[in-house]
Amino acid sequence: MASIFTQIIRGDLPGHFVWRDDVAVAIMTIAPIKAGHCLVIPVQEIDHWDDVPADINAHLMEVAQKVAKAQKKVYQPKRVGIMVAGLEVPHTHYHLVPANAIADLDFALQQPAESEDLAAEASKLRAALVELGFAESE
Repeated sequence: MASIFTQIIRGDLPGHFVWRDDVAVAIMTIAPIKAGHCLVIPVQEIDHWDDVPADINAHLMEVAQKVAKAQKKVYQPKRVGIMVAGLEVPHTHYHLVPANAIADLDFALQQPAESEDLAAEASKLRAALVELGFAESE
């Protein structure tokens, strides 16, 4: 059975997209640690991050850097943390979390978010990506 992320990527389930290309997507997580917390996910369903082919991993990191620049523009954090846990969904995904302190990267802080709030945050990030010249986000 397809992972929940594959179902979102295909459009079978709703998702709030920040980025989409042939190799990767970035979506808002439904249980953010902080506002702007999103996930960078390969389109190809790969369970473990250490099995991601080098070219796809390089692309995921490139997308993560672009999204992080948008997060910095929108939320103005000291840093954007990137984490790979891999326990929640058997489909590789990188968490990008705007952070001002190491404590901001604690998964225990996750809270369910309303769809409208996620849509608003995704819209801010897409607009920032466009302002930064990253047209793939459109």
